[in-house]
Amino acid sequence: MKSAKAKRLALIVPAFPKTSETFIVSKFLGLLERGWDVHMVCHKSDPEGWAKFPNMAADTGIRKRVHRSMPTSPKFFAGLLLIPALIRGLVFTPGSAWRYLVRGFGKFGWNVFKKYYLDLELILLKPDLIHFEFGSLAVGKTYLKEFLDCQLTVSFRGYDLNFAGLEQPDYYAQVWQHVDACHFLGKDLWRRALRRGCPQEMPHRLIPPSVDLERFRCEDRDKSEADGTPEKPIRILSVGRLEWIKGYEFAFQAVKMLVDQGIACEYQIIGDGEHREALYFARHQLDLKVTIEFSGSLPQDQVIRHLAEADIFLHSAVSEGFCNAVLEAQAMKLPIVCTDAGGLSENVADGVTGFVVPRRNPRAIAGKLLVLTRDSSLRYSMGRAGRERVETHFQIDQQLDAWENFYKTLK
Repeated sequence: MKSAKAKRLALIVPAFPKTSETFIVSKFLGLLERGWDVHMVCHKSDPEGWAKFPNMAADTGIRKRVHRSMPTSPKFFAGLLLIPALIRGLVFTPGSAWRYLVRGFGKFGWNVFKKYYLDLELILLKPDLIHFEFGSLAVGKTYLKEFLDCQLTVSFRGYDLNFAGLEQPDYYAQVWQHVDACHFLGKDLWRRALRRGCPQEMPHRLIPPSVDLERFRCEDRDKSEADGTPEKPIRILSVGRLEWIKGYEFAFQAVKMLVDQGIACEYQIIGDGEHREALYFARHQLDLKVTIEFSGSLPQDQVIRHLAEADIFLHSAVSEGFCNAVLEAQAMKLPIVCTDAGGLSENVADGVTGFVVPRRNPRAIAGKLLVLTRDSSLRYSMGRAGRERVETHFQIDQQLDAWENFYKTLK
């Protein structure tokens, strides 16, 4: 093994970069700036994703550190690439490639060549440490510890513990057995991991998300802004993937209740996803086409601009790990209305930086939105408190310090 300072770190993600995963981008760039030999390995890296991060896309040094796995479709094309991939590994990293094949053949037989093809970028990188940024990515991949003679760590961020593999009691058994340490966003996820078989003695760190306070910065808001009248409608904003776990249908019902009470509001949703058509239909059914606007996925600078223009940030999730978007909204001095899903109660100080209400309860959501609509001074004070909370607990330098300690203290 190399010294801790010189360790080569490979971060594994499904796709990079993604606007919904700015926390991955911040971690990658932050560790790189601190001198770490860090690389991203992903299955997908397309121009649309890079277009949302123009500064990073323009840096060829950064782009060279993003490695896309060998293609798997169409199958005949992947088959044609198998021999060139085998030769490439044996030519450029003969020791690493040969060790992988020898150890892999003993475990997987002839199937080792398929795995070799899929793992080629990691074989070429020869990492000292592989970090799976989502727990489910580590399932079926723990053999890499032996084949590549490296350490393995894994992050659990919410979906991986709340939904992935629930029908299989031993879904994470191999992960718990072979990884060197685990990372969780907060206490709630650590408790969930224990319920799913993680041993109490598992080395782990609780490292919450962070916010780049230089980018997410907002001037003090005018206390006399929107009051829910047609002249000054209340501006509500949500940022997140259009998926069922985000609970948008409950937000829609809450907004409908406000409209029915004569409150003029504009509800904007930034994000995209597979639940889009269902949400369009829900908007139509509730007759909220004029009130609810879908903005799609936007670059970070545009998201920040919309946060600066909003009055209230709404997050109606039914399941959540922690939620970076809620932190970013607090950094922008927005009061929060969110549910008690997962780690959100660790994220928002109820009654101080916003309101935490029971999940799947549109009436409770509407009630708190109404309180904030009618009290601009409360919106102002909660927004100020939210910024202070982020400055105290969720700065990016604090998170990077924690990541460095996490990796350096591995035995």
